Amino acid sequence: MDVTPDGAEVLDPYEIRVLAVLAEKEALTPDNYPLSLNALVNGCNQLSSRDPVMALSEEMVAEVLQRLMQNKYVNGITQAGARVTKYEHRMRIKWSLEQDKLAVLTILMLRGLQTAGEIRTRSGRLHEFKSVADVEQALQFLIDKYPPLVSKLPLAPGTKEPRYGQLLGGEEALAREETAASLGGSVGGGQGSRIGALEQEVAQLRRQIDDLTAQFADFRQQFE
Repeated sequence: MDVTPDGAEVLDPYEIRVLAVLAEKEALTPDNYPLSLNALVNGCNQLSSRDPVMALSEEMVAEVLQRLMQNKYVNGITQAGARVTKYEHRMRIKWSLEQDKLAVLTILMLRGLQTAGEIRTRSGRLHEFKSVADVEQALQFLIDKYPPLVSKLPLAPGTKEPRYGQLLGGEEALAREETAASLGGSVGGGQGSRIGALEQEVAQLRRQIDDLTAQFADFRQQFE
């Protein structure tokens, strides 16, 4: 974890992923939160709703958690009689974020650059936004923070809506992400819409399987 000249902390991609997964699972599986190390590793390595997809080992996630706890981003909780430590994020407290702002930031942390419309579509299970304007209001709040947590990018050639990206990894990391996204191009037209709908359906099924797997793992640990 580095610090910029203006005093802002810069997180690495693994720290960002761990924090985002904790925030996501807090909303999606509250009965299974705080998360055990095993459930957190599974969440970090999900194939759905993740960009980029990662393959983190248990040892790597444990090291990341230690750094995040030292810098007050995460709490480790050991309940009486339990052998497994569980972990919860402190982003809501650290940056004074209500759930709508936290949901927007979490989606950007998990899935990279997105438009306000894409964020609204993807954040439904974290927070139900009534309109794109509500998403834009939450984004502006995150942009206006000091130091800012989110940046609004210039319109890319051939696009009608601006994209947004999180700044937790620093401006250089965001610039690299923007360059990679522009080189990757996009799928347009009706075929792209159908593919997108199918991808969303598959992603939802995968999320349900991941959530059930994590819940079963925690249930099984109670009897070990």
